[in-house]
Amino acid sequence: MKVLVVLVVLAVACSGALARRKAVKKLPHHQPFSADLISYINELNTTWRAGRSYMDHLPLHQVKRMCGTILGGPRPPVMLHAKNGYKDLPKDFDARTQWPNCPTIQEVRDQGACGSCWAFGAVEAMSDRYCIHSNLQEHVSAQDLLTCCDECGFGCDGGFPGSAWDYWVSDGLVSGGNYNSNQGCRPYTIQSCEHHINGSLPPCGPTQDTPSCDQKCEQSFNDTYKHDKHFGGKSYSVNSDPTQIQMEIFTNGPVEAAFTVYADFLSYKSGVYQHKSGAELGGHAVKILGWGEEDSTPYWLVANSWNPDWGDKGFFKILRGSDHCGIESEITAGLP
Repeated sequence: MKVLVVLVVLAVACSGALARRKAVKKLPHHQPFSADLISYINELNTTWRAGRSYMDHLPLHQVKRMCGTILGGPRPPVMLHAKNGYKDLPKDFDARTQWPNCPTIQEVRDQGACGSCWAFGAVEAMSDRYCIHSNLQEHVSAQDLLTCCDECGFGCDGGFPGSAWDYWVSDGLVSGGNYNSNQGCRPYTIQSCEHHINGSLPPCGPTQDTPSCDQKCEQSFNDTYKHDKHFGGKSYSVNSDPTQIQMEIFTNGPVEAAFTVYADFLSYKSGVYQHKSGAELGGHAVKILGWGEEDSTPYWLVANSWNPDWGDKGFFKILRGSDHCGIESEITAGLP
């Protein structure tokens, strides 16, 4: 029965992706990382700039496998905010300055060579919300979510963000810091690497297999796995109305979003991203932490999980208000 449900979900997701592709205006399909793509974007003088990387040789199937979010999957019920609060929304908002005492909001994590963005977008926002609502400064473990949530999908081969938030409520998640941090009960065990750029870390190689679900803490942690469990109070989806998304972030903190990645996004360096060239590569999950305008172009402020070497110190901006690449269609969140 579980296999049948997953197959049905995948069929719905695929049909939704096909509909999105048909709706997108046909644009030039330069190859990922190519000099032609970089030159094309920058010569357009659009709202963002692209930069060259060393990864021209990277197999496209490997890039696609790193896009680890299955779009159109299960989602919690929608929670709506009262419209009378709209008047209080500022023109610009950045959760990093709104809650300066929450270090996880400032942070950019690294999923490594694993399609675990669906898990990272979730635990990043969960960690932020523990600090905002409970004054608890701790990393929620991406390792625990990635490896132990069977209903979330396929581990390093992709998953459903909505199921991740539901799992937080039903089963709880332990603490766990970044790779090689020795922080928390279950720190991340997949090595950090450079995503589509040249930097100080080794390049991300082939996607790794999903680690095992070890329901125990590392030896240096002075608590038990069961006792370290942190639970969500409720999980929910956020309406795709941009003002509803703003209200959610303004009221409760950063949210997880899922969107369609195109080839040109990989070469983003600065500005407000808009898809201009390249084929669809897959779904990706990220954390939205604010909004604003740049040269009169409205944007969402987003943290990626490809470490601070990628993009604008690990962050990027994407066009706000038109559901660009589906960025406003699949917003999930919850409260501790």
